[in-house]
Amino acid sequence: MSQSDTGRAMDPQALAEASAAAMYKEDKASQGLGMVVDSVAPGAATLRMTVRADMVNGHGTCHGGFIFALADSCFAFACNSHNRVTVAQSASIDFLAPARLGDALIASATELALGGRTGVYDIVVRRQDGLRIALFRGNSYRVQGSLVPETEL
Repeated sequence: MSQSDTGRAMDPQALAEASAAAMYKEDKASQGLGMVVDSVAPGAATLRMTVRADMVNGHGTCHGGFIFALADSCFAFACNSHNRVTVAQSASIDFLAPARLGDALIASATELALGGRTGVYDIVVRRQDGLRIALFRGNSYRVQGSLVPETEL
């Protein structure tokens, strides 16, 4: 649990929400792709994105890079939910099924491990009918700084 300068314990959920709001405000990439943060909690996040015409490749399916971008953004919101500036150290993705024009994609991140400066997160991307589209694993690295001053909460 985080503490402010006065020693008062900070509510982890409020901290996660404030961190997500601060990140999203500056995240032009996620905004530009139409991503919406549905929920955030300590070590977890859920984002959604609708597949647009400009995201469809020559096979008539959503380009994998956009699916990766959704999973990566979800990873970012989950690993920054503790209000410590955290970046990706590495990431990989397995594509399981195609997404098509108009599909609503939902990415859900879960923190598997967090210790010292590193963390491990799994992100599942599903289609609106629940079908798994992709599995993403991200490894995070904490750098210096915080997203919001904890004394403001």
